[in-house]
Amino acid sequence: MEIRSTGATDVGRRRKANQDSYLMHDELGLYVVADGMGGHAAGEVASQEAIDTVFGMVKRGRETLPIPLPLSEDGARAACRMMEGAIQAATYLVFAIAELDSNKAGMGTTMSAMLLLGDDAITAQVGDSRIYQIRNGEAYQLTEDHTLINWQLKQGLITPEEAKVSRHKNVITRAVGNRDYVQVDTAVVPLERGDKLLLCSDGLHGYLKTEEIPPITDKGGEDAVAEFINLANERGGKDNITALVVEID
Repeated sequence: MEIRSTGATDVGRRRKANQDSYLMHDELGLYVVADGMGGHAAGEVASQEAIDTVFGMVKRGRETLPIPLPLSEDGARAACRMMEGAIQAATYLVFAIAELDSNKAGMGTTMSAMLLLGDDAITAQVGDSRIYQIRNGEAYQLTEDHTLINWQLKQGLITPEEAKVSRHKNVITRAVGNRDYVQVDTAVVPLERGDKLLLCSDGLHGYLKTEEIPPITDKGGEDAVAEFINLANERGGKDNITALVVEID
């Protein structure tokens, strides 16, 4: 399969600084979006340090871990463990930095990461950034938001209508770095030629309807990413905006 990726990040219309970071590495097949949080530039530090750690861990792990393709069940489990271990390493590092610098106390970041291995994608998720798969004109959310609202919805404590106006919209239940350990969701997603994947921060998906995604990604590469960012800004731009589109041919 031929892989092409395009990504961009924008400060938005309300924030003074951009705490989002992203990584796209077609050769390794690794793609990450991270949305940092914390004052005194701590959010920028958290998101970038976390991404740098995940990149280093996956690069070393991919070189030393024998994962034959196509993935067997054992290979898929090993790949998921590698992704989980990389995010755990990032969690410990960000937490340690905050422990050593009181100005960065409590900093953390979301993380949506994806590693392409043959005909499969390994996803790893913490927080409320998202990964979507687009196929045959339909978009599917591959990751689950780790937010208070999503938990309340799953427990039947609130309705979707109540969720839309809740004051707890931005409360996340998992983050990389605010503790020294985090639970990471991993999954194996089969891929086909023609698939597209969108990784984005909540500064985009908070303004986006799922059905709007396919016609935008169909524009391909830079045009799609630019339209996603423009759309979020036109609809308010209250947060930093990051979009990363991966095309598989």
